[in-house]
Amino acid sequence: MQPLMITSAICGAEVFRKDTPYVPYTPEELAAETIACWQAGATMVHLHMREADGKPSQRAELFAQTVALIRQGGCDIVVQFSTGGAVGMSVAERADALKLRPDMATLTAGSVNFGRDVFLNSPEMIDAIALRLQEFSVVPEIECFDTGMVETALRMGRAGQLRLPAHFNFVLGLAGGIGGTSKHLDFMASLLPPDCTWSVAGIGRWQLPLAAHAIAIGGHVRVGLEDNIYISKGILAKGSAELVQAVVALAKQAGRPLASIAEARALLRLPSLNT
Repeated sequence: MQPLMITSAICGAEVFRKDTPYVPYTPEELAAETIACWQAGATMVHLHMREADGKPSQRAELFAQTVALIRQGGCDIVVQFSTGGAVGMSVAERADALKLRPDMATLTAGSVNFGRDVFLNSPEMIDAIALRLQEFSVVPEIECFDTGMVETALRMGRAGQLRLPAHFNFVLGLAGGIGGTSKHLDFMASLLPPDCTWSVAGIGRWQLPLAAHAIAIGGHVRVGLEDNIYISKGILAKGSAELVQAVVALAKQAGRPLASIAEARALLRLPSLNT
């Protein structure tokens, strides 16, 4: 079984200070939380940007400032940019920061109802972001909120728009997407070709139970305030690092070793940080 990779999704675009005082906004706050997650055992950080007032942003300048602060802190965590941004953003806005050539970036493989909104990813939008990923040689993580998105990504692989094997992230438990049960996760994982890697992001109360199941069956895990703000029922997590610590404890209990950064980069087919 592969060593466990833990991704920390530390702010997203939908969680605000009115929901939890622990969500980071500024580059300094995002970098500090990233480093805390890395110290807790995370191997990858999934980054959205915020303006100082918390408004979701995809400004490349903010991504650049945050990554610089992360690296200045001696942190070699795998850096992944979101190209999802926030509901209503254009493709150009969502993909602009790819010019910074992060280690990885997300590619959402379909549209999904998102609360009372629609997170729109038409075929044309998916193709456009995939082209931008190729243009800047950024390794994608395929975001799948339902089974049809896996099929879309596999078709793109056969057409040469994506390189397979790839890394997938299954988002389970979102109202509008596939449910947050272990049976759903088993089925999603069964759709992947050999040598693909995958992680699960359980939404809300599904986060830690699905993390435990993924650890048991050989998958990887994403946790953080983007997807869930509670460490237990009614108790706010004091940052994403606390949720990373909870996953580390689950892995220790299951006897699953944690991946080093070098091991994670090899599993994700990334070059070493210095190349």
